[in-house]
Amino acid sequence: MSNKIDSGVRSRTALTTFLTAALILVVVSMGRISPANAVEVQEVVSPGGIRALLVEDHSNPIIAFRLAFRGGGALDPDGMEGLANMVSGLIDEGAGHLDSQAFQGQLEDLSIRLSFSSGLDTFRGTLTTLTENKSAAFDLLRLALTKPRFDDEPVERIRSQILSGLRRASQDPDNIAGNVLFKRMFDEHPYASPNDGTEASVTAVTAEAMKQFVTTRFARDNLYIGVTGDISAEGLERALDEIFGALPDHATAWVVASANVGLDGEVHVEELAVPQSAIIFAQRGLERSHPDYYAAYVLNYVLGGGGLTSRLYNEVREKRGLAYSAYSYLSPFDHAALMIGGAGTANDRVAETINVIREQWKIASESGLSASELKNAKTYLTGSYPLRFTSNGAIAGMLLGIQLENLGADYFEQRNSFIEHVTLEDVNRVADTLLDPDSLTFVVVGQPTGLEEGQ
Repeated sequence: MSNKIDSGVRSRTALTTFLTAALILVVVSMGRISPANAVEVQEVVSPGGIRALLVEDHSNPIIAFRLAFRGGGALDPDGMEGLANMVSGLIDEGAGHLDSQAFQGQLEDLSIRLSFSSGLDTFRGTLTTLTENKSAAFDLLRLALTKPRFDDEPVERIRSQILSGLRRASQDPDNIAGNVLFKRMFDEHPYASPNDGTEASVTAVTAEAMKQFVTTRFARDNLYIGVTGDISAEGLERALDEIFGALPDHATAWVVASANVGLDGEVHVEELAVPQSAIIFAQRGLERSHPDYYAAYVLNYVLGGGGLTSRLYNEVREKRGLAYSAYSYLSPFDHAALMIGGAGTANDRVAETINVIREQWKIASESGLSASELKNAKTYLTGSYPLRFTSNGAIAGMLLGIQLENLGADYFEQRNSFIEHVTLEDVNRVADTLLDPDSLTFVVVGQPTGLEEGQ
């Protein structure tokens, strides 16, 4: 069950910064390592036609499933925003002949980890089990997807938990800033609504609406699966039909329009009595399928995505001590592409922080990167890639991601070459065409001084 908006909006902590620095040292010591040397991706198709990507790993008796259905919170009906999120918290709270207590009891007794979450564009599930318990684990996943109960007691219990979380989030500066920014950018588009809903909309969600969500969204033509661990291709073929074979062939058709992102280039202030203001900003980004995406990815690493080494971190934190961190990242949704960033600073230093961010955007747009910056970024981004292959769950998640983004089964082998082929001409051309200091739209939540609305 998701506890925050699926916008990628998040604050960077001291731990994140420390881990980034440590990771750089590890990468330098490791040199260049190709993930293709460690994993072999197999395309598996069951007798019933269900597809998955598999990486076999028989070194440990563990199997990890990651699955997704397209169509998440953006499809929630008006007045029931948060429906998909509520479903994600309830489909493992009783299914088939098992009530909530019995279902959860089996998960606990057999050390099976099963959970679900919803984003704006997808509904996702994770399953991790010991090999010896795979039959029971697969059956519980099947029941959750095909026969969820939505009994009164768990429905009201989970609803109460969500409402409690919404009340806490309503006082969190970062959460407020993300919600306000998305509302300003997307207006009447479904992305404008918080993925977790509001107190009123969550209260309005009914068991019948959740049942309808399951029957219309969960279907085989809408399903993506990544699996890693102690299972063969033949064993997975059988499991796919056992788990997912009872799903309908086709999901109910839907349409989500491409978003017309509204960016006015101004600063919008939301008053909240806190000593430090939360700052979130955005401009347009690039779609994941765009031919310049990797150049933009390298550019963003240098500008704000590189932790201790990024320009924003150095200018905002190191040189001026304005904030503990400042960051940016690319956020390509299915129906909009954004470049998002943020910082947190004392109320009396908000205006200066915003000015520094705008100035760094302008410098990068006009002057691009240096050859050394490009070289260092590519070295880090390619050298650190193997560190993502840390567990069965992590690999299964990446298998799922490359399917959702239509990157191809050979993506693990090809990914670093996409980074290496980015030239200085490429990245500086993208800096000139993509970065737009005048369109940077800021939301500040706090009590900033010396800053006027719309400044």
